[in-house]
Amino acid sequence: MMMVADGRQAGHPLRAWVHRARLKMVCYKWDGPGQSQLDWRHTHHQPPPPPRGSSSSSDQIFIRSIRTATGRRQSSMGAAGDPAPLVFTYGTLKRGFSNHRLLEELSASGDATLVGPAVTSARLPLVCGPYRVPFLLNLPVPAVAAAHRVRGEAYAVTPRGLARLDELEGVATGHYERLPVQVEVEGEGGTRVVEAIAYFAHRSYAGDLWRRSGEEGVPEYTHGVAAGYVRRKDRPQGQTFLDQIRVFVSS
Repeated sequence: MMMVADGRQAGHPLRAWVHRARLKMVCYKWDGPGQSQLDWRHTHHQPPPPPRGSSSSSDQIFIRSIRTATGRRQSSMGAAGDPAPLVFTYGTLKRGFSNHRLLEELSASGDATLVGPAVTSARLPLVCGPYRVPFLLNLPVPAVAAAHRVRGEAYAVTPRGLARLDELEGVATGHYERLPVQVEVEGEGGTRVVEAIAYFAHRSYAGDLWRRSGEEGVPEYTHGVAAGYVRRKDRPQGQTFLDQIRVFVSS
């Protein structure tokens, strides 16, 4: 799940975005019950944009890596020419899992490209809900004591591709919500900290899901963790996904 950089700088927009991604560090602070790590980010001023100047050789390697991943989708980007946002996938959208076919379709149309393996910079709760569906939770800092840095994959996705992912994840219907997350991406120039977006369990049920899971998360959604996963078409009909979640957390 990624932040779309706001503001423009002179020079190549992709290089400006990489500078911002490297230097816009997310500070996590808990100001009291009910305030989450990610919510704090929206209530404080961000660091100023980095000064213009030349990149180091390692920076240039990383820029080339991101350019390779995003270069053939330039025509699908926004009118301002901003580079495609990064999406951190941690569950069924990953390679080898049931919903990855959507990313394959988006890749074929030039709307998504794998950037590389990634892991969250902060510890975040990752749990399974009904039918072994994975959920990343955005909870107050004390709750993440039993959480882990979550492993997944980062994809560069165009606005058109992002709309398709929003539809899959039920953003408009309150299934998941798209929030910023800081991740470490493995690339040609080594590991770099960048900002991405991820699809988190909607806040309306995230706390209940955490308690239902025994307040214990997993570091990665593996095939072992996913054992027993039920595809949407095979689930009982006549209930919405939110209904299924409510039944699960109350059982």
